[in-house]
Amino acid sequence: MTSDGVVVDEAVRGAWDSYRILEKRTSEEERRQAQQRVQAATDTYGREEVSWGTVFLVGVLTAHIIGQQDGAEEDRLDPLSDLIPAVIRKLPGFELADPAQVPMVTGVLMAAAMGMDTVAWRNQFGPIRPKEALVHNFVLWLLADLFDSLVEQPGATDQLMRETFSSMASDAG
Repeated sequence: MTSDGVVVDEAVRGAWDSYRILEKRTSEEERRQAQQRVQAATDTYGREEVSWGTVFLVGVLTAHIIGQQDGAEEDRLDPLSDLIPAVIRKLPGFELADPAQVPMVTGVLMAAAMGMDTVAWRNQFGPIRPKEALVHNFVLWLLADLFDSLVEQPGATDQLMRETFSSMASDAG
């Protein structure tokens, strides 16, 4: 992460590839390619930078879920009483999710729900340790799964992210 709190694009892409590794709909070939991209981003920018990319994406997806809800007010997910508890309650389903990391990932979700910069919020607590980074990956997967369910389209989040990365590559080229 740069001194001004900006996460390197390739680290954000690597963070999304971490999601793709977890996603059961990812084919074996795509999973292998995602693992290679995560490794390349980690080798180039470091494990922590990819972890910052995950924190950034948690913020983006949370904001996207909150902002994309249509329908009557009573049908909408309230971020603080519905969205965050729904995600946190599912974390124990991931065998490798360390319960000690839940307060920090909850804080990141709360910061996102309140419209704060998740990277800046998390940065005030120092480096992201590997056990915490893993739980952020699980949260990212849960958020993507939630969005896919809300729009009733499996893989919608992945498609949206791929299109975003594609357009970023086009803009840079």
